[in-house]
Amino acid sequence: MPNSDHHVAVLGATPKAGRFSHQAVLLLKKHGYAITPIHPKFEQIEGLDVSKSLADIEAPIDTLTLYVGAAKLDDMVGEVIQANPSRVIFNPGTESRKLQQALTDNDIEWREDCTLVMLNGGSF
Repeated sequence: MPNSDHHVAVLGATPKAGRFSHQAVLLLKKHGYAITPIHPKFEQIEGLDVSKSLADIEAPIDTLTLYVGAAKLDDMVGEVIQANPSRVIFNPGTESRKLQQALTDNDIEWREDCTLVMLNGGSF
């Protein structure tokens, strides 16, 4: 598959159908990306093993797409920086100025966008 070398971590992934993070996992899977869903309470989502936290992921992360609120992200700045993703996507409602500034300070690319729109439009 053409995208299988691109590793995407989905922070806030859920097995709950209809949620945007679940739709993102499905669409990323359809496009052939290597995916690591992240959520502390689930074992598997759509047949994929779930990591309990960013710190549990050993493989390099090409894209970290965010589906948790800014307040929670403000408490995760160190964990995100330690994970050192190549880029971070702040989906609508996840904008954390504190995390964005830390990413900028650490030369990590980030953007406010929508993973679903990017995938459907070919700009992911």
